Amino acid sequence: MTKESIYGLTYDQLTEWLVDHGQKKFRAQQVWDWLYKKRVKQFEDMKNLNKECTELLKEHFVIQTLDVEIKQQSTDGTVKFLFKLQDGNLIETVLMQHHYGLSVCVTTQVGCNIGCTFCASGILRKNRDLSSGEIVEQIMNVQHHLDDQEKGERVSHIVVMGIGEPFDNFDNLVDFLRVVNDQNGLSIGARHITVSTSGLAHKIYEFADLGMQVNLAISLHAPNNELRTQIMKINRAFPVEKLMDAIDYYLEKTNRRITFEYIMLHDVNDHQQEAEELVSLLKDKRHLSYVNLIPYNPVSEHNQYQRSTAEDIKNFYAILLENGINCGVRAEQGTDIDAACGQLRSKQIKKNKKVKERV
Repeated sequence: MTKESIYGLTYDQLTEWLVDHGQKKFRAQQVWDWLYKKRVKQFEDMKNLNKECTELLKEHFVIQTLDVEIKQQSTDGTVKFLFKLQDGNLIETVLMQHHYGLSVCVTTQVGCNIGCTFCASGILRKNRDLSSGEIVEQIMNVQHHLDDQEKGERVSHIVVMGIGEPFDNFDNLVDFLRVVNDQNGLSIGARHITVSTSGLAHKIYEFADLGMQVNLAISLHAPNNELRTQIMKINRAFPVEKLMDAIDYYLEKTNRRITFEYIMLHDVNDHQQEAEELVSLLKDKRHLSYVNLIPYNPVSEHNQYQRSTAEDIKNFYAILLENGINCGVRAEQGTDIDAACGQLRSKQIKKNKKVKERV
């Protein structure tokens, strides 16, 4: 039987589990300290635990469940990890260097069922959700990578924008957020964490009710139902009107700014008309809105799309700005190492399949 990742337990869950198994409450703090501050990779290295506690943990949990299949480093410092899970599935995690710190983009599912027509992540259908431990372990593996560099660097920011729809794995996502945000552990500030959703409206309400200070980003990509449904199947279930109602609730409940992600597709959603429609859609919430214009990363499987020209992006940006919409154009990173989300995983799965066919 496959053992659970110890990283999947929040501090309160770990405390409760240890007490239920006959251990003193203070053991939780010791284990937590070894995991997230000293960052040991095996239970035997937790030197101040008694033998009974060590054996108990070994019997029920593991610390390392991910193996590095491929690690690629870009000329701009971006590092992309392809991890193999215990069941053989592959996921991607990306470390990015910014002027404000080191950010990690994590994956929440093996594959994706949302079916955005421009995205490499959805080329392969969802196989399963990741456990909270598998999501936390992505951060820990990246931090171990940084520790090995001996530069004293630490992960300071997290974006939940990798493969999968985070809100389709809601409970594990929330446990992950509680673990990485815990002040006694990695202590990554909630305002340094951003969760991106394709627009599962019912979960936006639920997320708002949690009262967490985590940032929310919406993959919008089109300002009307006809165009959004064309490029994002999820819009059939949660059309723009339903999505905006959920966003209004979130803004009223949290008073926190939302980022709207808008991928720039040549001659699809980058005209003056779409820019003006986007202005109209966001005008009543512009004080708490930020639009992130994203130059498209071409994917061979979706060759019907091309990147908008620099001139079209500039014009689109100008229309938003002139109408009081806060916006920016995302800087590109990792373009020389299969930059599009899911691209490296898809490429490796195809490669492995060809190898098997030859055998």
